[in-house]
Amino acid sequence: MTYQDNIAKAQSLIGSHPGTWDGINAESVARMKLQNRFNTGLDIAKYTAGIMRRDMAAYDLDPANYTQSLGCWHGFIGQQKLIAIKKHFGTTRQKYLYLSGWMVAALRSDFGPLPDQSMHEKTSVAALIEELYTFLKQADARELGMMFRDLDKARETGNEVEAQRLTHAIDNYETHVVPIIADIDAGFGNAEATYLLAKKMIEAGACALQIENQVSDEKQCGHQDGKVTVPHEDFLAKVRACRYAFLELGVDDGIIVTRTDSLGAGLTKQIAVSKEPGDIGDQYNSFLDCEEIDPATAKNGDVILNRDGKLLRPKRLPSNLFQFREGTGADRCVLDCITSLQNGADLLWIETEKPHIEQIASMVDRIRQVIPNAKLVYNNSPSFNWTLNFRQQVYDAWVEAGKDVSAYDRAKLMSADYDATELGREADEKIRTFQKDAAARAGIFHHLITLPTYHTAALSTDNLAKDYFGEAGMLGYVEGVQRKEIRQGIACVKHQNMSGSDIGDDHKDYFAGEAALKAGGAHNTMNQFAA
Repeated sequence: MTYQDNIAKAQSLIGSHPGTWDGINAESVARMKLQNRFNTGLDIAKYTAGIMRRDMAAYDLDPANYTQSLGCWHGFIGQQKLIAIKKHFGTTRQKYLYLSGWMVAALRSDFGPLPDQSMHEKTSVAALIEELYTFLKQADARELGMMFRDLDKARETGNEVEAQRLTHAIDNYETHVVPIIADIDAGFGNAEATYLLAKKMIEAGACALQIENQVSDEKQCGHQDGKVTVPHEDFLAKVRACRYAFLELGVDDGIIVTRTDSLGAGLTKQIAVSKEPGDIGDQYNSFLDCEEIDPATAKNGDVILNRDGKLLRPKRLPSNLFQFREGTGADRCVLDCITSLQNGADLLWIETEKPHIEQIASMVDRIRQVIPNAKLVYNNSPSFNWTLNFRQQVYDAWVEAGKDVSAYDRAKLMSADYDATELGREADEKIRTFQKDAAARAGIFHHLITLPTYHTAALSTDNLAKDYFGEAGMLGYVEGVQRKEIRQGIACVKHQNMSGSDIGDDHKDYFAGEAALKAGGAHNTMNQFAA
């Protein structure tokens, strides 16, 4: 409904209670409703799922329509990111939030900092989703509140043109609420545990759940060693659990992102159940590192496979884990992805050890031979040394092309000495266009950085501490932070306004009228930032 429609509806409702609701102002009701257009997390999940589905369809038509997100570990960080996006680009279109299990473990657990091994409280993931959307909704309320104040001023000064412009802007207001792709790790237990957590996350507002094929009790960060995968049927049970959770809650077009860690995972905890040659269990087992044995030499406790009339003993480690053959990671990734898409997944995530477009594309090409519209979510991870990786890629390409590289030491390409060189500039350009190029060549629909705000918080705090506690003193804060905030138009320089002070004043005015004791008077020091 339009702004005027909302006012008229509220006026009709108030009028139906004559003599009792007379102190309620219809326009104030309309304003409050517009400032809080999502009543529940499920409203958000349904709304944002529609956004993602439309974006996925747009990408299928043109890979230039790829989407992006940054991982955020606090509601305020997510809020400031979306405010910045609207300020710089005028729209939040194709921009999402990513919720990283790594950052929840490292920053949001009651246990204190933890590694990314699913040891944190699983409910803290849903709690962060709810927190992020609370802050995004508050960003809406703040911005709309300022528009309502401007509308009142335009009316008071008789500026009808400005009043009409603002009314149109209110009617066409774009919310800060965007999709969150939320990390459910390996499901935090069996399929029932996954289902229960998925419901909590969806009820908090998540329209997209990302789940990985590692074992829950041995789960590792995707860029660490010691990863252990599960057979496909075990993983698919959890994928189905997520789908059931979406359907039960009425989010019929919820998105499931299935992540494979098989490229870097050389171990499995289980031998897959196989009922006939060539089934999915048999395909999983075919990658195991086995040795042919004579039944007479079988040892106590051996696990033995029967394949093509031969008895094979998978190599078992002292940890009771079984290992895969070297060099099978890419083949296992392809099988993982195809199987997931054939069993309810919407998007894929292939965790790689480096950002190399052709490596990713080589697997995607094989997947698309079976499922032509397969699409990826890709982790532009801070675990990669992007500068070194891309300088080495350029160096190797130059060597292959016969170009002189005598001025460069491949092992030391991270050095600042190479920043202004031809090789350094070419590598930087490849980094700059990586997302666009990978979207076009490697089927990447969504690019995210998992942990960027973890690193930016550390970097900015280091710079402030160095200056403030050093010779710069208070100038370290003023020059390094506040002056930049003012000149760059950072909204939270008016931190009282950002925290909701003006929203509260508006409410006091609605509730008490002239008797309201408001904070935003002439003596509020926030007025110093009006210019």
